Amino acid sequence: MCKAHLVPTERSAIVDQGRLSVALDATPLLGRPTGVGAFCAGALGGLTSRPGLDVSAFAISWRRRQAISDLVPPGVSTSQRAMPARPLHMAWNLSSQPPVEWFIGPHQVVHGTNFVVPPSRRAARVVTVHDLTVVRFPELCDRSTLGYPALIRRAVDDGVWVHTPSQFVAEEVIEAFDIEPERVRTVHHGIPELVGGTESHAGTGDGQSAESLPFLLPAGTSRYVVAVGTVEPRKDYPSLVRAFTSVSRAHRDVALVIVGADGWGADAFLDALAGSPVRDRIVRPGYIDDVALDATLHGASVLAYPSVYEGFGFPPVQAMAAGVPVVSTSVGAIPEIVLDGALLVSAGDSDGLATALAHVLDGGPDIEALIARGRRRAADFTWSKCAEGLDRLYRDARAASGGRGARP
Repeated sequence: MCKAHLVPTERSAIVDQGRLSVALDATPLLGRPTGVGAFCAGALGGLTSRPGLDVSAFAISWRRRQAISDLVPPGVSTSQRAMPARPLHMAWNLSSQPPVEWFIGPHQVVHGTNFVVPPSRRAARVVTVHDLTVVRFPELCDRSTLGYPALIRRAVDDGVWVHTPSQFVAEEVIEAFDIEPERVRTVHHGIPELVGGTESHAGTGDGQSAESLPFLLPAGTSRYVVAVGTVEPRKDYPSLVRAFTSVSRAHRDVALVIVGADGWGADAFLDALAGSPVRDRIVRPGYIDDVALDATLHGASVLAYPSVYEGFGFPPVQAMAAGVPVVSTSVGAIPEIVLDGALLVSAGDSDGLATALAHVLDGGPDIEALIARGRRRAADFTWSKCAEGLDRLYRDARAASGGRGARP
């Protein structure tokens, strides 16, 4: 049996349930929230409700570190010294100095939430690896992320435990970094909370009223396909534009709404958009806040998720929870996450994507059944479950380190 199949998934802790001090890297909360930021916010919220955990947060930032005090739940300590990101990452790539205790004081566990975990003097360490795009598809990554594999390798060689949001990523980590399966733990994320939405009647055009949407639908349209995510090569929005162009011929009342700011490498998407004969029916509201995203998801007839690779995928789960049917590519962790709650097509297959979108837009009993399955699957993802799994992971990591992490 391949050792990748031996990955423990949220198994029971092997140590006592006494109090444990945990410091979590909350740097991703700073600035415009991303999927990693959503994980940090949700995990912190869940962890603060766990009995026996004393949770603090820190930011690897020189100037912005003080801002996290307003972004973490009540009861989470944010006391720290300044941590200049660039020089520290350079130093940690070469050595185990300086230890994180110099900046945040003693803790029993330190959790790096975004591929990097600082070296420690005594604390057990956990690092979250959200996906291995940088290993599998380096051509889809920008320069700032290409250094992650070296940092992960150094941490793994130093005994760090790895958290992944899916079994798929766990198996990739084991293969790529030759780490013992016992030190890799799958703990699924919860769902970023949406606020203020109404029940969707996806596929019928009777969802969120147009007046509540943060954008105007093009003239002559009353329904829309929505895609959510930063415009970057990994999301493959050019394929979505081609698919929508095909779908639009028989569904003249349907628009395409792409939510997300331009990231690096957006040129291919912009070229596809400029070349589409129905570009006047493609709406780009850019980045929108949680309230606007809630209204947008609840009002959609279908969510399209044409990614090339994903380690988890928040938008499909959010859409399923909102009662919106999902059409996604069957890549990475997506089949594991959505199970039978979404229609899946091959990556890069714009014709298959168009066929699936048209099928959803046509509606019918099978689409209502798809929506019901999606709701049931989405209910499995909660931050309380995530926090419970992380709690067990922290205690196992500390036990494996000899329990030497100091109490603050």
